[in-house]
Amino acid sequence: MAMKRHLIIGMHLAVYGNHGKQGALIDEHIAFAQRAEVAKLDFVFKADYLIAHPELMAKMKGTVGLDPSFLMAMVARETKQIGLVTTISTSFTPPYLIARQLQSLNWISEGRVGWNIVTSIDGAYNFSNEPMPSSEERYAKAAECTGVVKQLWHSHPYEILVMDGNLEKIKELVKPIEHEGEFFHIRGPLNLPMHPAGEIPLFQAGASDVGRQFAATVSNAIFAATPTMEVGIEMRNDLRQQAIEVGRSADDIRLLPGLYFFIGDTYEEALEMHRQAHAHLTLERRYRALESLIDLDVRHLALEDQVTVDMLPSKDQQVRSKTHADLVRRYIINNEPTVAVLLARPEVIGSAHLVAIGTPQDIVDQIVTFYEEGALDGFIAIPGGPAKSLDLFFSNVIPMLVERGLFRAEYEGSTLRSHLGLDVRSPINS
Repeated sequence: MAMKRHLIIGMHLAVYGNHGKQGALIDEHIAFAQRAEVAKLDFVFKADYLIAHPELMAKMKGTVGLDPSFLMAMVARETKQIGLVTTISTSFTPPYLIARQLQSLNWISEGRVGWNIVTSIDGAYNFSNEPMPSSEERYAKAAECTGVVKQLWHSHPYEILVMDGNLEKIKELVKPIEHEGEFFHIRGPLNLPMHPAGEIPLFQAGASDVGRQFAATVSNAIFAATPTMEVGIEMRNDLRQQAIEVGRSADDIRLLPGLYFFIGDTYEEALEMHRQAHAHLTLERRYRALESLIDLDVRHLALEDQVTVDMLPSKDQQVRSKTHADLVRRYIINNEPTVAVLLARPEVIGSAHLVAIGTPQDIVDQIVTFYEEGALDGFIAIPGGPAKSLDLFFSNVIPMLVERGLFRAEYEGSTLRSHLGLDVRSPINS
């Protein structure tokens, strides 16, 4: 398979309290991002949750979960080239506010911002008395919201900065959008200009059928859970075909699965890292996780008993995350595993990311194989295990990918659009 461009590699800005440290840990976040910048990664990424999640709090070990856009503003001031992808929900945030926050952050970072568009799977009770909308309604709202945000960006073009205060020219260029839609009624224009780097790159998290359609239509890349090569190949092919059907190029949408890595000097050492990372999960907690995902209770079965297809609940039932539920259902349908095997699966005990365990060479071989087989266009690196695992990722894995010609040795530009190979506008003073 010919490789026309390098891998896209982002990294989850995973900073958790250790060694007695608690709080926002801003310096630690900045240091983490600077380390990723030294490695020439495309971007760092921060997820967001609009609910107080006890399990997430426990995992964060005393780290304060700041609004990611505020955190990225701090990181932007201490970095120069790496992209900064923040997360904002279209279900609960007005498009004018989204447009203004992102464009402000793009000016602070000099064109390095990306927007991870999420529709949120829960949290409605924190914003109103209304129940959580269906997935279809959330994505319909997301599509309209994203379109409005882009209109608002273009309603205030950067060219007004060189108008030297010419009021008539400014009035001519800065125009209301007069949007009247199903969910939003917005006049505009935006009250700050679009950065000369161009449109902010769009990412989308979620891989249900409606999520895929949204990503293929709107996004530059999709963050998705693809725990196996087969799942990745199917999803990537589907996304590319859907992009063509809506008039885009197949290459306009990139699949970036999470790569949850555990790296050691030997495979056995890396495997032990993975075991220790999940040792706190009791059997009862694993039962509850499976039940919450697909409403399947297997407590009455012995651990060596098989979980068969006929045990699966109806696919039409309401679930918290359709993407996650579909992955678990697919695994059961294809494998009919024992209870013990099922309860140890990453789809059940984790977030269903692609898990990479082994030496640096093992990890590189896995990445290259998935890339060559068309199962990914890049990945979001999610550190697992102790500090040594992350050290080996930076010191060994990235240089090996550079040696193979699959990743850059140096940045060629200073904006996220340039890192992703998107069209780049000229600066206003050029």
